[in-house]
Order: sequence, then structure tokens, then C-alpha cells
Amino acid sequence: MKRAAVIGLGDISSIHMMCIQNNPEITLAAVCDIEENKRDQAPEGVPFYTSYQDMISREKPDVVHICLPHYLHVPVSIAAAEMGVHVLCEKPVALNQLQGQVFADFEAAHPDIHMGICLQNRFNESVEALKTIIDSGKYGRVCAAKGVVPWSRSRDYYESKPWRGKWDTAGGGCMINQSVHTLDLLYYLGGPVNGVKASVSQLLDYGIEVEDTVMANLFYENGAHGLFMATNANYKNESVQISIQLDQAEFAIIENVLYRIHPDGGREQLAEDAKFFGSKFYYGASHGKLINKFYDSIEKDDQDYLHVKDGLMSIRLIDSIQESGRTGMFASLKEQ
Repeated sequence: MKRAAVIGLGDISSIHMMCIQNNPEITLAAVCDIEENKRDQAPEGVPFYTSYQDMISREKPDVVHICLPHYLHVPVSIAAAEMGVHVLCEKPVALNQLQGQVFADFEAAHPDIHMGICLQNRFNESVEALKTIIDSGKYGRVCAAKGVVPWSRSRDYYESKPWRGKWDTAGGGCMINQSVHTLDLLYYLGGPVNGVKASVSQLLDYGIEVEDTVMANLFYENGAHGLFMATNANYKNESVQISIQLDQAEFAIIENVLYRIHPDGGREQLAEDAKFFGSKFYYGASHGKLINKFYDSIEKDDQDYLHVKDGLMSIRLIDSIQESGRTGMFASLKEQ
């Protein structure tokens, strides 16, 4: 039986707590938030702390789940790991590529500590099925990819939590907050990306620092072409769409369903994602699969989970898209 603790009681923490409590092999030992008024969000009988250092020292969890604002992901993850506990950190892996590399280097220097990242959409049934098809080589190589994130965020979304609209606390806008999973999947399914040419803008007059709308061409290492579009200026949240064109077949994930798209436009359903009823639809239901896999890896002492290093490509893509948006030029995804 592993003991878990959650640091940060923001929106996503409820999903982590539910997944922990749904696993009979994990006990939710404690939760923590610096805001005392969040004490009532602690499940009944679960101790509440306002200091994660005190919580770790007293409760001695095996794993802490980092559900904090972006700018705290790396420093709190590292501090917790230095106290001897395993760490499962929410997305994004870091504010930028340089900070992400510091995190990855720390992970590599501490092989006895498991440090996982929540890129749970890789475990969606639609994505797993599509990845299997691509890797089989049955329909040839990936020659094109597309990701579209047509979402909506109100002014209150930023004003209620001001860190979301600032570079030094959020690391960006619609890409790092709403679209990081889509960028991760465009890399995971399409392969390495050499560079990008992008337009980055603000369509909403919210007075925030970060972008709310992006369009980008992705230039894949194998010569494939990619298109990425994301916005928080849509009139409502609509389903993320991902399309993959192989040499001999086309596939698309639409409304959380994987289809093979036939030449006449007809669709053949191949897989459908599980859903968390009663939760925000875009959270999906794969946190549980990712969390259970992480704990299984700790139990088995193996490396079969999503590491810090696995989250770096999405941050490299974001940084390069931002650079191209600033300069108007092609931006290479060079290592830093």
C-alpha cells in the first residue's frame, strides 16, 4: 500500500484525489494548500496542511502529486524529491525549455526517485489505437499531421487567478495551458520536429501578457508537414481534433473518437475514449491510467512511466513557436 499526498488544491487536484481513492493500493495520506480556506476541499478524514514541507515530514508519503500553478512545478517537485519522496507533476513540465532541462538533469541525477509528468492524453484509447497503427507501418509513414484546439476562456478565467495571464508565472497562454497535450501528441504521433513557422497573437482584449491564439506550420524530421491551430477566443469549448495522414490511409480523432477517414469522406470508427462523467470533458479519463502506471512502476522499481524528459519536446515546441511569432521567421527546435 502506497501513501499519496496532493500539493495544491486547484481545479485539477480533484481528478488526482479521485484517481488515488479509486485505487485500492493507494491511500490518500494528506493534502496541502497555502490557502487555509481550502481546508474544506480535503476529503473527510484526510489531514490538511498549509506547508508541504511539514506535510512530507509528518505524513511521510511515498508519492506527492504536484497540482500547483506552473511556476511552482519545478521548484516544488525538486524540493519534494530532495526530501526523499517520488513526484508526479501536472503539466506543463516547466515554464520554458531551459527550466525543463534543469528538471530533466535533476531527474537523471536522482535515478532512485521516480519523477513522472501528467501527459495523460497519451493513454487515451483513441491515441493508443492510433499510435499502434502508426508504429505497425502497415499504411506507411506519417506524411502530414494536424492539431486544432478551438476553446474559449473568459476574462474572469484570468482575473480569478492572475498567474494564468503572466509570462513569469504561466510561461505562456493558450499553448502551455490549454494546448500542451495537443502539441505533445503531434510529436508523439508524428515524430521529431525540426522547426516551425508561426503566428502568435492576442484576439481578446483582456489585458493579459500571454497569447490567446496561435497558428503554426510544423516541419517534421522525416519531411512530413504539420499544422497546429489553437485559440481561447472561440465562442465555446469544442473538441480537440487531431488528424494523421499516412502514405496509404488517413485517421482523425474527433470528439474523442478515432476514425479511419475513407477517400469518399466516410468514417470508420476504430476506438473511443473513456470519459469521466460529471467532470470537465477536456480532462478526459486517462489520469487514472497514468497514475496507476506510475505507482506500478514504483512497486516494480522499473522505468515504464512518463518521465520529465518525455515532457521536454512539447515545451521546446512552445518556445520555438513563440520565437517564430516574435521574429516572423522560421525557428529551429535546436537543443539548448
